[in-house]
Amino acid sequence: SIESAKNDGGLGWLRYNIRMEHQTHHPRRISDILKSLLGEKSAADKTVADILDHLHERGFGFVLLLFALPAALPVPAIGIGTLMGIPLVILTVQIIIGRKTIWLPQSITEKLISHDTLEKFVSTAVPFLQKIEILIRPRLGFITQGVFSHIIGICGLIMALCVCLPFPLTNTIPSFGIAIMALGVASRDGLAVLAGITIGVAWVLLLVGTTLYFGAEAVDIIKTTIK
Repeated sequence: SIESAKNDGGLGWLRYNIRMEHQTHHPRRISDILKSLLGEKSAADKTVADILDHLHERGFGFVLLLFALPAALPVPAIGIGTLMGIPLVILTVQIIIGRKTIWLPQSITEKLISHDTLEKFVSTAVPFLQKIEILIRPRLGFITQGVFSHIIGICGLIMALCVCLPFPLTNTIPSFGIAIMALGVASRDGLAVLAGITIGVAWVLLLVGTTLYFGAEAVDIIKTTIK
């Protein structure tokens, strides 16, 4: 439980006993799990720890999605921005080294999120997720586990480091890639994992390659190309 974890001492890290497993018997859709956050009678503010405790059933995949979505969606009211990259880096490193449980710094888990902010986030994220979930289903499950988990972690770390950069065009696409990848992990959809990795890593490589070749003009060139 959260309370017992807080009493563990150490370096102030809070351990969540979230096993990197996936439900196979009609698991709840992630959009429904998000909506359940607002279905509670209390409209009190929640900490990150409260949210993770409520949503723990989906393991690393869901927690990655939880931190990737705010940076992937145009929701300025959340006010989190590139800070989402920090927990993403922490989580992806844990996947690389093969951890089965999630650890987050207490400074992150004690961060308070207002009910209004959470409501705005959920109301924006749920329609987005419902559209994607039409295409998400269990397939190529071997890609979401075993040795492939380390590859997922490495690709996720590359995208997360890009999200951390305080520059234009470095947040949304990599965060979107992590979100799709995380949906695939949570739903045992290997095809979604591959799609998320392709989107995120390809964007990072595009940014790096364009910057090395064009220098300071790279951002303007990419913006013009997008327009």
